Order: sequence, then C-alpha cells, then structure tokens
Amino acid sequence: MKKPTWVIEKERAKRAAAQETVWLFGLHAVRDALMNPNRTRLRLVVTKNAADKLQEAIDVSGMTPEITDPRKFSVPIDSGSVHQGAALEVKPLNWGTVMDVCQPGLENPHVVMLDRVTDPHNVGAILRSAEVFGARAVIAPHRHSAPETGALAKTASGALERQPYLRVKNLSVAMEQLRELDYVLFGFDGEAEETLDQALAQVKNRPVAIVMGAEGPGLREKTRETCDKLVKIPFSGDFGSLNVSNAAAVGLYATRYSKQE
Repeated sequence: MKKPTWVIEKERAKRAAAQETVWLFGLHAVRDALMNPNRTRLRLVVTKNAADKLQEAIDVSGMTPEITDPRKFSVPIDSGSVHQGAALEVKPLNWGTVMDVCQPGLENPHVVMLDRVTDPHNVGAILRSAEVFGARAVIAPHRHSAPETGALAKTASGALERQPYLRVKNLSVAMEQLRELDYVLFGFDGEAEETLDQALAQVKNRPVAIVMGAEGPGLREKTRETCDKLVKIPFSGDFGSLNVSNAAAVGLYATRYSKQE
C-alpha cells in the first residue's frame, strides 16, 4: 500500500532535520559550544593561534581540531564573517517543549516571545539580554524567525549555549500554553495606553511573558488578540523608539526587578 503524500513529506522533513548542521564561528561562540555538554559537535577547524587560545575548551570537548592556514580558512561560512580563526560544525540544540522549560516551579519566571523577528543580530542580542536578566526562555515561531546560525551565536556571545531558544510551530498556541501555566501575556505596542511598569504593578505574583513584534510591522493581529494586554515603554519628548533588541532589554530589566519590590 502506497504511503500518503503527507506521510512521505513528514518523513523527509524528519530526515532533513536530522542532517541539519550549523557552523558556529568566533572565539567566544566556539569556546562556549566546546564547553557545552549538551552540544553535539562534529568538526572543529582552527588556526594555530586560535587553537592555543581555545586549548582548555578543546581539552574539555575531547575533539581533535583540524589546524588550518589562516589564509586558507575553507569552511562554509560567509567570506565576510569575523571568524577569528575558529569554526565549529554542530547540531542545533534541542531545549525541549514550552510546557517543560517554562514551568513556574517555586518562582515566578519571565519569558520573551518574538513575533517574526528574523534578524539574527537582533535575536542574538535578545538572547544575551535574556540570559543576563534571568529569562526562562526566548520563544519564536519556527517559520519567520531567525534560525540558529553562526551570526546569531556570535552576537549572543555564548548565550546561545545557555539560554533556551525555543522555536515553535505556532506562536499563538505557545502563548495559550503559557496561559495554562498562569503566565500573563504583555504585547509591546508603541500606541498602547498603559505602560509596562503600570501593567507589571498589577501582576507582581504571576509569571510574565513579554511579546515583541518585528520592527515596522509590529505584532500580527492574531498575536495581538492573544495577548492579555498591550503595553508600551514610555519615552520622553514628542517621539521615541527603540529597536527590538533594545526594547527587549528594557522589558526584561523591568520585568525582572518589578518582582523584587
């Protein structure tokens, strides 16, 4: 009996995912990936100078590096990438599900949700801020979001190895899952009437998800409708705006420290 087309396509997708690899580059990103016991590492290419700087991490990883001439650094990354003489081929990390990672437990955590934020530099910066301010996870849709790449990892400066980055099939479904865990969902909108600090003052004892849209289009309609409330970051003067990574950092700081008052 012939398999249905959808079954064949699903099996192909699984095989493709199993074969997917990522090239990380730069000393910080490569060092942290080498030190991460949860990272599946496949190939390490370094110059002699980079190998000397990474020796401790290489020893921890147990890998045998390929030493290459810096003038012939032939790995499949963009020729303009600042690799610092180090590149590491890895499998993408699997952090688990939203329901597993975001369980409140004995504390009231906070998470970041990204709606169509595709710039790897923005997402990398957000992951870095999320780690600094203790976010439980950064959550984004699998489609129309920045995948795990070398550029993202380099911008994250090691945070990619430690900060859960969950890419989900449907962002609205993930939002409803967080609601089941008693999260309150605050969508960022520059035209909102209420400020973030005003909204946070009303929910001190609940876990919080801050939901950020792409620069320009902002949140999609379905995402806006799924939020519990739309909030804004107040600004001085007649005009003010932040890019999404800066707004996320402000939101994470406010959310983290509002819980300590």
